[in-house]
Amino acid sequence: MPVISYFFGIYIRMYHDDHNPPHFHVEYQGHEALIAINNGELIEGNLPNKALKLVREWSKEHQQELLDDWQLAIQLKPLQRIAGADND
Repeated sequence: MPVISYFFGIYIRMYHDDHNPPHFHVEYQGHEALIAINNGELIEGNLPNKALKLVREWSKEHQQELLDDWQLAIQLKPLQRIAGADND
């Protein structure tokens, strides 16, 4: 599963040909979660509150890029990197 962003120890990944609703996967210090692209809601899993807040803020700022990558993923095309919250 490609890493599309990384910041503050948080990995953001997206699967190719994944199920709806559009979402991305988050890994942070042994925690895993699925976050909805459209509204930043936690779909599954858990994250520490501080990490979840960072991810939600980041996803809001990069929502269109995430949706663009989602479209690429369902078409089995290479995904684009997205700048992290630390401007990486």
